[in-house]
Amino acid sequence: MLLASALLLILGASSASAERTWGFTIKFVRTPSGNIGCVFSQDGTGLKQSLRCDIRSGIKPRPARPKNCDLDWGDSYELRPTGRAILVCHGDTAIDPHAQVAPYGTIWHAGPFTCSSAAVGLRCSNGSGHGFFLSRGHSYRF
Repeated sequence: MLLASALLLILGASSASAERTWGFTIKFVRTPSGNIGCVFSQDGTGLKQSLRCDIRSGIKPRPARPKNCDLDWGDSYELRPTGRAILVCHGDTAIDPHAQVAPYGTIWHAGPFTCSSAAVGLRCSNGSGHGFFLSRGHSYRF
């Protein structure tokens, strides 16, 4: 029960744990090492939701550059409520050094997304069972 309580604190529905910007709810979380950071966002209606996770050490093996990408790439996946994870072309980061820490051994939920934080890496999935795994040694989409 203590673990369940900790999980609710990480990405709970409490407005104190979320930042509201221009009608969006945004919640940040990071792994204990600080190598992986995630951001969950949803619009004011709750209909448009996404989960993006960045890995400071980069995705391994390094994927091909996305078409028409002139920004940073190769360190970030994004999920929508259904469908496969996409490689993100971005000019910002989801790694917030002040974000709440998801201790190793915890599973957390944000909207339709479920993530499992472990010393070996972070695994996240959506409602259709697609997702990604991020770690220093290797990363992949499923």
